[in-house]
Amino acid sequence: MCVGLPAKIVTMKDGMAVVDASGAKREISTELLENVEPGDYVMVHAGIAIAKIQEDEEEEADELLEELL
Repeated sequence: MCVGLPAKIVTMKDGMAVVDASGAKREISTELLENVEPGDYVMVHAGIAIAKIQEDEEEEADELLEELL
């Protein structure tokens, strides 16, 4: 099973982005997605943005993760 984590794009440059995932900042690849920009939310797996998501989906995913931990 794969687990993706929701994150908000903070900055972008040359196919890479710095994201904020529940306060933790990480650099990830955005090469698989088109039309993402700072302020967008993405699902991240293994350092790669795999899907663009809506803010309410990010909040729901955060709540589910809190319950699991």
